[in-house]
Amino acid sequence: MVQRLHLVFGGELVNPSSNQFSDVSKIDLVGIYPNYAAAFTAWKAAAQRTVDDAHTRYFIAHLHRLRDEEREASPTEELG
Repeated sequence: MVQRLHLVFGGELVNPSSNQFSDVSKIDLVGIYPNYAAAFTAWKAAAQRTVDDAHTRYFIAHLHRLRDEEREASPTEELG
């Protein structure tokens, strides 16, 4: 079975219509989850805690997409 890791994180944005954080050092790292369903549950809980703050937003990052073991050179390796 393939493990598809997901990262849930969020924080205060400069503007609610952007994806730019106001202070990167204050990003809330909720956690890393083994599948999308678990990540979605964590994302939903974090988002609901901050529903009254329009400037705070949470995201799900698909970590498994950062590295493709089947390719000879993944996009991550090409950055270095």
